[in-house]
Amino acid sequence: MTRAIVDAFCSTLPGAEQTDPWGGGHDAWKVGGKMFACIGSDNVGVSLKTADIESAAFLIDLGRAERAPYFHRSWVRVPWGVAEREELEDRLRTSYEIVRAGLPKKVQATLGD
Repeated sequence: MTRAIVDAFCSTLPGAEQTDPWGGGHDAWKVGGKMFACIGSDNVGVSLKTADIESAAFLIDLGRAERAPYFHRSWVRVPWGVAEREELEDRLRTSYEIVRAGLPKKVQATLGD
């Protein structure tokens, strides 16, 4: 997987937008103003949200992810080369859906299907 593939996939999600909130070449993907995926300027993988701390720890224990630096413990970083495209797209979609579900209903209604 690469930054370009992740960016292309995330751009297909309804209401998703790419920003660089810290400057310096970060790709922060947001829905409704809330981040669901981030590729740092070091470009070693993509950080994404999991359902909870336990889910993140499980993925880390399995070797499918690592602790995402600078993020809450419910976030993991999936290094390039660890996940096949389908698995990573599934994790990105799940992260997006978790964040989207936490948005106010009024905001969710503006995002489309």
